[in-house]
Amino acid sequence: MIRTILIALVIGLVGVAKGEAIYTYTLSGQASAEGYDEAMAVASLQGVINRESPAVYVLSAGDKMPGYWLDLMSKDGRWMEGRERIVVGGLDELVKLAGTRVKGAVIWDPAVPASVDVATTVAGAEDLVVVSPEMAGKDLGRWGLPVVMDLRGKFTGAETGSKKNDAYRWAIREYLAKGRCSSHLLCLYEDAYVMRARGDAGYVVTRDWAGKNRAFVFDLSPWGDEVPGDDAGQKMGTDLETYKMILAEVMKQAAGKEMTELTGFFAFSKYSHTADHASAHEGVPTEWESVWLMSPYNCYQNTISSSCFNQSFHSQAPRVALKQKRVVKEEPLAKKAYVCVLMSDYDSATPLYDFLAGNWEDKDRGKLPLAWGINPDLLETYPDLIAYFYSTATANDTFTSDASAAGYMNPNRILKENLPLFIRHNQKFFREADMSIAPMVLDGDQPSPAVKDAFAQFAPDGFAMILADVNGERGTNPTPQVWKGMPIMELINDACNTKDAGGVADVMARVIRERGDAKPGFYLFRTVWVKPSVIVGAVGELKKRYPGLDVEVVGIGEFFELFKKSRGN
Repeated sequence: MIRTILIALVIGLVGVAKGEAIYTYTLSGQASAEGYDEAMAVASLQGVINRESPAVYVLSAGDKMPGYWLDLMSKDGRWMEGRERIVVGGLDELVKLAGTRVKGAVIWDPAVPASVDVATTVAGAEDLVVVSPEMAGKDLGRWGLPVVMDLRGKFTGAETGSKKNDAYRWAIREYLAKGRCSSHLLCLYEDAYVMRARGDAGYVVTRDWAGKNRAFVFDLSPWGDEVPGDDAGQKMGTDLETYKMILAEVMKQAAGKEMTELTGFFAFSKYSHTADHASAHEGVPTEWESVWLMSPYNCYQNTISSSCFNQSFHSQAPRVALKQKRVVKEEPLAKKAYVCVLMSDYDSATPLYDFLAGNWEDKDRGKLPLAWGINPDLLETYPDLIAYFYSTATANDTFTSDASAAGYMNPNRILKENLPLFIRHNQKFFREADMSIAPMVLDGDQPSPAVKDAFAQFAPDGFAMILADVNGERGTNPTPQVWKGMPIMELINDACNTKDAGGVADVMARVIRERGDAKPGFYLFRTVWVKPSVIVGAVGELKKRYPGLDVEVVGIGEFFELFKKSRGN
């Protein structure tokens, strides 16, 4: 009780200044509806409180990563060092901590699972806490918070024949179209359809980020040729129509001043083929279709952001221009097979937050030159994490963008009149991240001359692409070339699903031989979420098993420079 009163007195009516105490709340991590509801209320409160300054930090009994990053950022001179930690003992204390900044509650409707996303949108716009009907009956009276909006029974399907789509279209009219939501951020967060019953809060703990930014939140299918698994009675294509309405409205609201990030991923078990949902569309094509759909709307994706805690907190870390430690060696061109390895797919929040740390700590990192693909637009979300990786990099670690530049989009789908905005967006992030190479552009065809001109303005030291079969069409890879000083080639994707050293070595050898083993030859390989020790082992096996190939592994800067020399540049 004393602690609760003290928190209320210190925080209730004033903000928390940067450098002051960190208030930690630990989620139960309970895989139940009750655990889901707790996480929903905590995330919405955290987003409102942290809008003023980084004050509330959420830990979890079921996830080690929030504690990992809190401890790491609290030592060695990093930005959380020296800040007192005060434990918030429960939801009652967290509500008191929020004080008058939280204006009341919004109750979502379990009969319309999409209403939990609508409630998140409403809560961010109006500074509310999101509660289930059970929590409303149990807690609101004790908290002294009024019910500002009750969504139960509000969405009947009268408008579209789909309660789900009625909910989102109402939110478009009342919040997005009225300028009450961010035009820079959309959140594709899976709703409560199956997640609440499972107690899966992966796309619940992220909602502090939506709340802080007053973002529009939704969960829809990108396909117009089949009904989604959560709304079998809807008219074919209704989800897609609503999806396009959201993209068109946010583009209108942005008014050409900024590009829009779409964070989050489609729900596999509702919109693609899985063990519990039959669909004509597999997961990867559904990803490609989503990106193909959003790209003309000046929208780029930060795909997987599930279980990404405390984005409203980490995003407020001090940001300074980063500096890479890379040294591009001046090497004479020799008759060798030059190999470069991209450690890829850290292009979205979850891999950056969760997967990269373990691979980064690998004992063999630094033994070989490796390119690490992260998207620099994540500086808006986790600037302190990216700064940590830069500060602990070796001279053999180079950071590049991943899919496709500062955000995942299909560049050929950007409207020509919007390419100047595309260039400005990427220049901003590439400069801050000290990047000059875009080695993993994904598109349905080789880049147009206008797209190549655009990339040359922020990635002049190298461009490579993977050809994606988007929207049922597959074009051709670019011919290896140098375009106005910018090297262009294919990113070789053959090893992307291979995780052991011997397998990677065999794939590399096969590719080199199939392509004629030219001397000099240039081979940029993509690997996904493997440890440096796998690549060190693969190179050792490659040289041992296939000595006639005369392979040399070089850093990505040297790789593209040697390629330019081979072309007479």
